[in-house]
Amino acid sequence: MPRLTKKMVETAEIKTRDYFLWDTDQKGFGVRIRPSGNRIYFFKYRSADGRQRKYRIGQHGNITVDEARKVAKRIALDVANGDDPAAQRTSSRTAPTMRDLCERYLQEHAETHKKASSIRNDRAQIKNWILPTLGHHKAAGVNREDVSRLHHSMNEAPYQANRVLALLSKMFNLAELWGWRTDGSNPCRHVKRFKEDKRSRYLSPEELSRLSAALTETEREGVVSHSVTTAIRLLILTGCRLNEILTLEWEWVDFENQCLLLPDSKTGAKTVHLGTAVLALLSQQAQRSTGPFVIPGQKLGSHLINLQKPWRLIRKRAGLDDVRLHDLRHTFASFGVSANLSLPMIGGLLGHKEVSTTQRYAHLASDPQKAAAEQISRSLAAALDDQPADVIVI
Repeated sequence: MPRLTKKMVETAEIKTRDYFLWDTDQKGFGVRIRPSGNRIYFFKYRSADGRQRKYRIGQHGNITVDEARKVAKRIALDVANGDDPAAQRTSSRTAPTMRDLCERYLQEHAETHKKASSIRNDRAQIKNWILPTLGHHKAAGVNREDVSRLHHSMNEAPYQANRVLALLSKMFNLAELWGWRTDGSNPCRHVKRFKEDKRSRYLSPEELSRLSAALTETEREGVVSHSVTTAIRLLILTGCRLNEILTLEWEWVDFENQCLLLPDSKTGAKTVHLGTAVLALLSQQAQRSTGPFVIPGQKLGSHLINLQKPWRLIRKRAGLDDVRLHDLRHTFASFGVSANLSLPMIGGLLGHKEVSTTQRYAHLASDPQKAAAEQISRSLAAALDDQPADVIVI
């Protein structure tokens, strides 16, 4: 068979079965003539383990015979170097996608090691951000540019963007563990996180008084339920997280030892020590509640699900539109600092797992000293100016 040419390929006889015409210049290079009239270029070779392979180069018309021959020569060189291009192509086609990685992450990691609320967050991030952008990519093919582009597209929501980046990084680490990516190839490395402004809002005694009045008024008017106001008062008095109060069961309330014995929380099992004001509030609630939950919902035997809507109404009534429910937890901590409690003690009361989490309240410890310094300096300035000074009690 002579060297393949354009004329030879296009005038080849159409038969009832497939057959090949082979090139004399490049061993293994040929064209398959199909009964349909399609002419497809291939390169045939044996892999290093002795298996015969056919690598599909392309269809005549989309690629010329000379272009196909050049591809065949490149493949021949790869084979000579020990590669197996056909097997690599097959492996690439069947390689897991980012959608596959997300599903395996949820099934084998999240559902085993994470809490239900965290799994819901992961699913939302995957559905809303990761799959729409990267879902069709091969897990092994996602590079740093892909990740950086997704992260940057979320620049108006920096906190959310950083959480998505952290989730992706965890999934790519697992992909390496599962053999879906090469070791050390995590494309999230060196992608710079957005700066997050840590929001610390604490209520003053005067603001707490306004909030208390708003709670009393809205419940008396029937605008919100007793369950709502009790839940908010418990959040203020215990420093607990929202879900810890909403899902609190009576069997976890230990009146004798003055504590809550939470079997699970964000940081695991947790004991919450209670003051007399909390015990009194819980005693009053126990007389009204008949189900298993301290904060019952509308359906019999259920707990209150969400406080956001009534909270927006209550905080507006109190003139505290910028206050979040989580800020009540911050307020609990701030009052602890003002009472000269140590940061480790406050961290223990709040159930912080890491010391660094409590450290955000460190700056509050200087507030009493600042007030004292202001009073002293004002008195000294008055003395220097020969003016009556405030009485200083030390």
